[in-house]
Amino acid sequence: MALKGLDIFKLSPKTNCKDCGCPTCMAFSMKVARGAMTLDKCPHMSPESLAKLSSATEPPMKTISIGEHKLGGETVMLRHEKTLVNRNLYGAFLCANMPDEEIDKRIAESMAVDYERIGERMIVEVLYVNAPAEQSPERCAEVAKKAAETGRDLVIEAADEERAKAALASAGAAAKVLAGANAANWEVFNALATAKKLVLGVKAANLSEAHDIIEKLEAAGNKNLIVDVTGGSIKEAFANAMQLRRAALKDGDRSFGYPSIVNTARLARGDRHMQAALASLFTLRYGSIVVLDSMSYAEALPLYGLRQNIFTDPQKPMKVEPGVYPLNGADENSPCCVTVDFALTYFVVSGELERSGVPINMFITDAGGYSVLTSWAAGKFSAGSIEKFFKDFDIDSKYKNKTLILPGKVAVLKGELEARLPGWNIVVGTTEAIQLVRFLRDFKS
Repeated sequence: MALKGLDIFKLSPKTNCKDCGCPTCMAFSMKVARGAMTLDKCPHMSPESLAKLSSATEPPMKTISIGEHKLGGETVMLRHEKTLVNRNLYGAFLCANMPDEEIDKRIAESMAVDYERIGERMIVEVLYVNAPAEQSPERCAEVAKKAAETGRDLVIEAADEERAKAALASAGAAAKVLAGANAANWEVFNALATAKKLVLGVKAANLSEAHDIIEKLEAAGNKNLIVDVTGGSIKEAFANAMQLRRAALKDGDRSFGYPSIVNTARLARGDRHMQAALASLFTLRYGSIVVLDSMSYAEALPLYGLRQNIFTDPQKPMKVEPGVYPLNGADENSPCCVTVDFALTYFVVSGELERSGVPINMFITDAGGYSVLTSWAAGKFSAGSIEKFFKDFDIDSKYKNKTLILPGKVAVLKGELEARLPGWNIVVGTTEAIQLVRFLRDFKS
């Protein structure tokens, strides 16, 4: 486990610190323990002591990079204990055993998932290419090349050295992980991964065997690893994922301090409903890369929403960008409504507005990411803030329809808004979003 501030203080003066025992050293040590400073900021630390303390104070779970994405680095089991650091990735499963038509279908379906939600781009980040022993190296290379052409990062799982080399050569720079290192081939796969600067995926019959392989790889100097915890059943996969994380964070076993791969495509066995349930489960506990057969747009919407909720700082509200959002083909002649930038409010309200079919311009003001009543009580959603929004976005000159619908829960703002926005017809709307459909259909601006 990570050292505490006093532990750092006790270790560092023994060897280097010229101000041994002074309050400044203690303050520095405490800042290092909190993560506010790094050890290399100490001018008196020798390289040997720096290496020793850096190893002791690093997170119990290592951080690895998959292209532009980072995995691992977690310090807690549950989100409410502390913010989770690096969100998991979703991948689509391709196998050289599949006919080209099936591979093309899976790639097309997965590539269609590409949208933005609360400032984050939601895509299938990786493609998982399996190069099994029953297929020729040429066939494995062909599938890897087709996957690489999508521009997504690739995880290559190979049965042996020959197929691994063929697939990696064909994938080129798109390959980021070489998976399939086991008790029999770990030396060969380690050499391949190290030479190409790839993350090496460990795949073993059980966690005990995985632990032995990881210890050998670490002794060989490779700590750029990821562990496949899929196993032969859902129960085994869940137990593996939990035990791996718990051993690293709770028991201080750094040999298990690596991110994990969970292949729900193999666990679900073609059942798309089961796959969706498993993807949700392992988003929570604790798949760093969750692999699916493929992901349709309908499956992606709830899954990415769940991931975004889990891997967002609970101390920081999820916000949408303030601005004007025309809905149902709205233009300058359409009525307008105003609400706050709290993400949940935006999605609920915009959904009901779209369902009404009535063209309307939705104004999202900067309210600190709070709900309507909370932001009003805090003074962040007020007549003054709405007036400022109108000035910042030059609303008066852009919209001919001067009707502004106000959330019913802040009807108290109507009088002050009429004074601040002369020429605008301020209408008090509904208190609940679900009432908006009927309200708008009956409303005459």
